[in-house]
Amino acid sequence: MIEQPNLSYIDELAGDDEGFRGQFIDVVKSEFPLEKDEYFGHIDNSRFKETAEIVHKLKHKFNILGMHDSYKLAVTYEMELLEGKYESKTKFDNVLATIEEYIKTI
Repeated sequence: MIEQPNLSYIDELAGDDEGFRGQFIDVVKSEFPLEKDEYFGHIDNSRFKETAEIVHKLKHKFNILGMHDSYKLAVTYEMELLEGKYESKTKFDNVLATIEEYIKTI
């Protein structure tokens, strides 16, 4: 089972500053779909180094959304990609789908 994203980290950073909280959420909501599309573009064209670079960016979104196990998966996947492998692709793609659904609700 994939862990569920949450806003605990963002809430902790923002404290009582609702404006900052909203801006942070807006950044995640605007950047994530672009990075996800970039990821699939690279993976579909077997560009392993470029895919590893975007996985590196995406893993930080996992951390921001409180998905620490998914962050560890992304670290592993990034290393695999640099070796020309993609054994963790299915699990990683499932995490992306989970986040995509979640950000529609925030």
